[in-house]
Amino acid sequence: QVQLVESGGGLVQPGGSLRLSCVASGPVFRIYVMGWYRQAPGKERELVARIFRNDGTNYADSVRGRFTISRDNAKNSVSLQMNSLKPEDTAVYYCNADLEAAAMGRTDYWGKGTLVTVSL
Repeated sequence: QVQLVESGGGLVQPGGSLRLSCVASGPVFRIYVMGWYRQAPGKERELVARIFRNDGTNYADSVRGRFTISRDNAKNSVSLQMNSLKPEDTAVYYCNADLEAAAMGRTDYWGKGTLVTVSL
């Protein structure tokens, strides 16, 4: 069974940095897109950044220039380097992968989420 496991969340002061990581485990055949979404209390889940197999990227306007997404195809992993964090970045961050698993076809997978809190 394919699983996405996130790590790296926590509490950080405004202006600080955090790095989130996500690894896809299980019978992964090919990963097409990996990305990070977030959901703040009382708000809908939104795209933060995603990276395609050819290393093309999309960023939310609110994080462009502060966050950097990267992936390691050999390790089936994606990372999100978050700099100059603001209180409004506080949310649960979810890893997402559009991937093809052995004998299961192409499907969207989600991690359980990791909490990022930006506060004094």
